[in-house]
Amino acid sequence: MSNLLFSWIFLISLFQILSGRNTVLVCGLCLDHQRSLLIQFNKSITFNPTVSIKLVTWNQSEDCCTWNGIVCDSSGHVISLELDNESISGGIENSTSLFGFQYLEKLNLAFNRFSNSQIPKGIYNLANLTYLNLSNAGFVGQIPIEVLRMTRLVTLDLSTLFPGFEPLKLENPNLKTLVQSLKELRELYLDGVNISAPGSDWCPALSSSLPNLSNLSLSNCHLSGPIDSSFSQLRHLSVLRLDKNNLSTTIPDFFANFSKLTSLSLSSCSLQGFFPEKIFQVPTLQNLDLSNNELLKGNLAQFPQRGSFRRIILSYTNFSGTMPDSIGNLGMLSRIDLSNCNFSGHLPSTITNLTEIVYLDISSNNLTGLVPLFNMSKKLTYIDLSRNHLSGSLSSMHFEGLNDLVYMNLGYNSLNGSIPPALFALPSLRRLLLYNNQFGGEVNESLSTPSSQLDTLDLSSNLLEGQIPEFFFELPKLSVLVLSSNFFNGTVQMENLQNLKNLTRLELAHNHLSIHASSSLTSSPFPQLTRLSLASCNLQRFPDLSNQSKMSFLDLSDNQIKGEIPYWIWEVGNGSLSHLNLSYNLLQHLQKPYKIPGLNVLDIHSNQLQGDLPIPPPSAIFIDYSGNNFNNSIPADIGYILSVASFFSLSNNSLTGVIPESLCNATSYLQVLDLSYNSLSGTIPNCLLSSQNLGVLNLGRNNLSGAIPNTFSSSCGLRTLDLRRNNLSGQIPGSLVNCKLLEVVTVGNNYIEDKFPCMLKDSSSLRVLVLRSNRFNGDIHCPPGGNNSWRNLQIIDIAFNKFSGYLSPKCFLSWRGMMLENDAQLEHNHLKFKFLNLNNFYYQDTVTVTIKGLELELVKILTVFTSIDFSCNNFEGEIPETVGYLSSLYILNLSHNALTGPIPKSIGNLTQLGSLDLSKNQLTGEIPQELTSLTFLSFLNLSYNRLFGMIPQGSQFQTFEATSYEGNMRLCGFPLITSCKDNTSATKSAPISTSIDFEWQFIFTGLGFGVGAALIIAPLAFVQKWREQCHKQLEQLIKIIFPRYGFSYVRYDGKVEAAEKFEDENTDEEDDDDEDEIEDDTFRGRYCVFCTKVDIQRKNAVHNPKCTCHYSPPMFYSSPTSSSPSSLLVIYR
Repeated sequence: MSNLLFSWIFLISLFQILSGRNTVLVCGLCLDHQRSLLIQFNKSITFNPTVSIKLVTWNQSEDCCTWNGIVCDSSGHVISLELDNESISGGIENSTSLFGFQYLEKLNLAFNRFSNSQIPKGIYNLANLTYLNLSNAGFVGQIPIEVLRMTRLVTLDLSTLFPGFEPLKLENPNLKTLVQSLKELRELYLDGVNISAPGSDWCPALSSSLPNLSNLSLSNCHLSGPIDSSFSQLRHLSVLRLDKNNLSTTIPDFFANFSKLTSLSLSSCSLQGFFPEKIFQVPTLQNLDLSNNELLKGNLAQFPQRGSFRRIILSYTNFSGTMPDSIGNLGMLSRIDLSNCNFSGHLPSTITNLTEIVYLDISSNNLTGLVPLFNMSKKLTYIDLSRNHLSGSLSSMHFEGLNDLVYMNLGYNSLNGSIPPALFALPSLRRLLLYNNQFGGEVNESLSTPSSQLDTLDLSSNLLEGQIPEFFFELPKLSVLVLSSNFFNGTVQMENLQNLKNLTRLELAHNHLSIHASSSLTSSPFPQLTRLSLASCNLQRFPDLSNQSKMSFLDLSDNQIKGEIPYWIWEVGNGSLSHLNLSYNLLQHLQKPYKIPGLNVLDIHSNQLQGDLPIPPPSAIFIDYSGNNFNNSIPADIGYILSVASFFSLSNNSLTGVIPESLCNATSYLQVLDLSYNSLSGTIPNCLLSSQNLGVLNLGRNNLSGAIPNTFSSSCGLRTLDLRRNNLSGQIPGSLVNCKLLEVVTVGNNYIEDKFPCMLKDSSSLRVLVLRSNRFNGDIHCPPGGNNSWRNLQIIDIAFNKFSGYLSPKCFLSWRGMMLENDAQLEHNHLKFKFLNLNNFYYQDTVTVTIKGLELELVKILTVFTSIDFSCNNFEGEIPETVGYLSSLYILNLSHNALTGPIPKSIGNLTQLGSLDLSKNQLTGEIPQELTSLTFLSFLNLSYNRLFGMIPQGSQFQTFEATSYEGNMRLCGFPLITSCKDNTSATKSAPISTSIDFEWQFIFTGLGFGVGAALIIAPLAFVQKWREQCHKQLEQLIKIIFPRYGFSYVRYDGKVEAAEKFEDENTDEEDDDDEDEIEDDTFRGRYCVFCTKVDIQRKNAVHNPKCTCHYSPPMFYSSPTSSSPSSLLVIYR
C-alpha cells in the first residue's frame, strides 16, 4: 500500500514538472518585485473601472499570481499578461513597469482604447515574448522597427478590424524586413495594416522567410495580385485569409496542394476566372469564403462522403450550374450561403440530410422545383430561399420540429396553394416573409397557439383572399405587418389595431379592403408606428394621425379622400415625416395656414388641386405635382428652393409663363425635370441644357418657341429628351452629340428644318428617335464610318416630313436592335430612368406611335417593341430586301411615299410583325405568298398601289377586309368581290364599295353619244352661266371616277402633294393638338374641271395650282348640318 502511495506522489510531481513553467503550484509564490511591478503598472495606466473585469479585481492582499489575467511560472515570475477588453486608454507609452517583466512570454492588450497612440518602442525589452496581441487596441502609425528584435515571437497579431480607425503601417520596416527577422513565426495576423505591396513582393517575402507558417491573415492590407507561384511553398498553411484586397487575379491551382488547409477566406478580392474544383476536395478544409467576387466563376464539385466542411460562403459570385446531390454528404455543415449567384436546376432533396445546418441562404439564384423538407434539420435558425423560381405548395411537414427557427424568407418565388397554418405556430419564429408568391385562399389560424415571438409578417403580393385573420392583430410582439397587394376583403376598423402597441410598420394597401378611420382615435393609437401605407383602401377621409410622433412614411394614395389637405398632416411625426404620398385622390385645396416640413418625398399628383404651386421644402428630393389644376406661373425663384431635388414634375397642369432661369441652379442634383403638358411659352433657357446631371428633360406639349439651344454639356448625362408638340424651329443642335447616354429623343410636331441627324448614328444607347411632323428634308443616308450605327434603335418615326431619296439596303442592316431574338431582348423590360439608385424611384419614358392608323401613346416602352414609320415623305425607289432582316419588327409603315417595284418577299421573315402599311405608293407586282406566314399580323394596308393578281389566301389574310386592297385595280380574290379567272392574271378591276352607285355600262355606252353631243354643246361653253353649271357637274363626275381607277393627286409641276403640306397649313393656323396632323389614309386629292388633266399612263390627276378652282362639297360630311365650305380633305369609302 505504501509503495502504491509513493508511486502516485512521484507521478504527480513528474507531471507538474513536465507540464512546464505555466503552472502556479501554490499561493504565495508571487515574487515581491513582480508584485511591485504589477501594482505600479496598475497605477500608471488609465482604464474604466465600470467596464473592467480583470484590473478592477486585483487585490493586493492576495497572491499576485492569482490575479485575474495573470499567469506565473513555478518560480513566481509573471509569464502571461492578458488584459484584453479592459478599456485601457493610456499609460503604457513609457511604462517602465510593463517593460520590466523580463520573463513575460505572452502579452495580450487587444480591444483596448489606446486611441491614436503608437506602439511603444520599449516593447523590445520583452525579449522572451512568444505571443504578442495588440489587435484592435487603437494603435496607429508605423510599426516600430524595435519589433524586429522580438525574435522569439511565434504569434503576432497587430490587426485592426474596425472601420474608421487609422490603420497601422508597415513601410519601414516593410513586410519583407519584418518576416526576415521573425523567422519563428507560425501565426501572423496583420488584418487592416497598410502593407501596400504587389504579389511579386509579398508572396516571396512570406514563403522564403516563413516556410512553416500555419496561420496567415492579411485581410484589407492593400495588397495586389497576382498570387505568385512562390506562395506554393507555404505547404503547412492551415488558415489563409486574404479578404478585401484588390488581388484582381485568378485563384492558383496549387491551393489544392495545401493538405493541412482548414480555412480559406478570399472574399472581396476582385477575383476572376474559374475556381479550381480540386480545392473542394481538400480533405481538411472546413471553412471556405469566396463571397463578393462577382467575376469569379465556378461550379460546386461532388462532395465526398463525410465531408469536413462546416461553412461554405459563395454569395455574390458568378458560381453557376446545379447544386449536386452530394451536398447531402456534408453532415457537419452548419452554414451555407450561396445567395446572389447563378445556380440553376432543382434544389436537391438531399439537403434534408444536413442535420447540423444552422444557417441556410440560397436566395437570388435561378433555382426551380419544389421546396425540400427541412424536418430533419432541427438546428436551423435561418432559412432564406427568396428570389428564385421555386414552385409547388408547402405542407406542415416541411418545417415540422424546427423549434429553433427564427427567420424564414421564401419571397419572390412562384409558390402556390395555401399557407400552412403550422408556420404561424413555430415557437421561436420571429420573421416570416412570404411576399411575391402565388399563395391563395384564406389564411387559417393554426390549431396550436401562434408564435408569441413573431415580430415581422410579410405576406404582400400574393393571391390571398377572405378577411384578414383576427389573430394577426393579437400577436403581442408584432412590429411589422405587410399584407398589401392581395385580395383581402372586408372592413377593417382602425380601432381594432390598437392592441398592436409595438407596431412600427403597417401596410394594407391595394387590397379589396375598406378602412374605416375614426376622426376621434385615442391620443396615440400606435405609439411606435413609423411607416403607414393605406393606398387603395377606399378611405373616405383622413385618419386622425395628428398625434403620431414617430411616423416617417405615410402613403394614403389612390383613395377617395375629398376636400382639403388638413394643415395638421404636415405636423405628423413631429418633424420626422420624410415621405408623404397623397396622389390619386380627389383633393382640391391645401388648408391654410400650412407649412410643409422637411420632407424628402412629396407626391400629390393626380388630384384636383388648384391655385398657386405649393412651395416645396428645401430638403425635398422627390416632388411630383403633376396631374392637377395648378395655374399661374412657376415661381421665379423655384430653382433656389430645389437645392437637393432629384425629381421635379409639374406636368399636366395649367401653368403659363416662361421656364424660370433659376431652375438651372437646381441641376447640380436634379436628374428628372418634367414640365410637359402645360401652356408654358418663351424659349428654353440655355443653361438648362448645359447640366451634366440631368437625365430626363421633358418639355413636350407646351407653347415653347425659338431654337433648341446649342449648349449641351461635353459631359452631358441626358437619357431622355422630349420636346414634342411645341413651336420650336431652327435645327437640331450639334452639341447634342455630347449626350452619349441618350435613349429617347423625340422632337416631333415642331417646325424644325434640318437634315437627318446623322450625328447620333454612333450612339450605342439610343433606342427611340421621333422626328415626325417637322420640316426635315434630304435623304436619310449617313456618311460611312463606325460599326455601331443606330445599333440599338428600336423605334424610329420620321413621318410627315420632306425626306426624299432611296432607301438604302445598308440602312436596315445596321439596326441590330430590331433583329435581336435572344432571351435578353424577349424580356419585357421597360425603358425607364432610375435615379437615387432605388427601385421605387424611376421615370417612365413614353412615346407616341401610329398603330393601325391611330395615334397612341405608349406609357411604357417595352424593350421588345420595335417600329419603323417613314410615312408621308417623298421616298422613292424599291423597298430593300434587307428589311427582312429586322426579325423582331412589330410595326412597318412606309405609306404615302413614291415607292416603286414589288413588295419584298423577305417581309415574310418578319415573324413578329403586327402592323404593315404600304398604302399610297406605286408598288407593282403580286402580293407575295410569303406574307401569309405573318401569323401575328393584325393590320394590313396595301391600298392604292398598282398591285395585281390573286390575293394570297390562308392564315391572317382571311381576316382582312377589302379596304386593305382597294385602289389596286387588277387585284382579285377574297375579300374583293371580283374573282380571278385563273391564278396568274386578273383582268377585271376589283369593284370598291361606295355610297354612290354607278352603272358603268351606261357610262361607257353614253360616251359614244357624248362625242356627237359635244359638237352641239361645245358652243354653249362660251355662255357664262351654262359654263359654271357644266363645271360643277363634270367635277362631281371626275371625283367619282378617279378614285375608282386608283388615280392619285399630284401638282401640276409633277411633284407628289404629300399630306404633310396640309398638316403644316393646319398647324400654322391652329394650336389644337387634334389638328396638328392630317393623316387620313383615304385622302385622294382634289379634282377641278378645267384645272386638272388626266395622265392615263401614270394614272395621275395632274392639277394646275395656278388655276382657279371652285370648292365642291365632299362625298361625306363630318357633320350633316355643316354649312362651312369643305376642306381639301375628301373622304371616300
